[in-house]
Amino acid sequence: MAEPRVPDDDGGDGGDGGASDGLVELPCGERVPPTAFDLGMREYDCACGDSHAVVMDMHPPGRFLPESIVDVLETAVEPAEDDAFEEFGTPHLMGAVMEQVPDEVATYDASAEGEVGYALLWVFDFDSRTLHEYVVELVVELMDHAVSHAESEGAEAEFEAEMASFDVAAFVDEYRAERDWEA
Repeated sequence: MAEPRVPDDDGGDGGDGGASDGLVELPCGERVPPTAFDLGMREYDCACGDSHAVVMDMHPPGRFLPESIVDVLETAVEPAEDDAFEEFGTPHLMGAVMEQVPDEVATYDASAEGEVGYALLWVFDFDSRTLHEYVVELVVELMDHAVSHAESEGAEAEFEAEMASFDVAAFVDEYRAERDWEA
């Protein structure tokens, strides 16, 4: 078995999103055991010197968005029939981010590993605040698209007017300040 930070002979990922030797290969190239990530973790301080945003499948979307918006998304967004998740949630948000930055995320499927406590893991090549901004920007884009299909003629103009003054960075700062991230 390869040691962490030392690639295995074939350099493959075993098809499960993690290294074939049971390690999670991070976007920076570092390799760590899946047990390096605990359930409350939001960032991983890596040996590469960077902090990587960490998300697990059981993290609620409320980590990024107010519950009122999460409720609307859960009601309005219907996952595909063959989707493993019955309602809109964190895996869908991470899928949207992955579409935007596919080379800056590592995924790990731990669904067959009972000792880690999570089934899916996403580790990003940037910190949790940057990830938070990506999520908010993508949800705003989703909302903009939905409003463009609204039957109310004034809805789109009203939404555009509201979004003209919406500052994603300021929203993220305020939301993170209101939440107790250390608890």
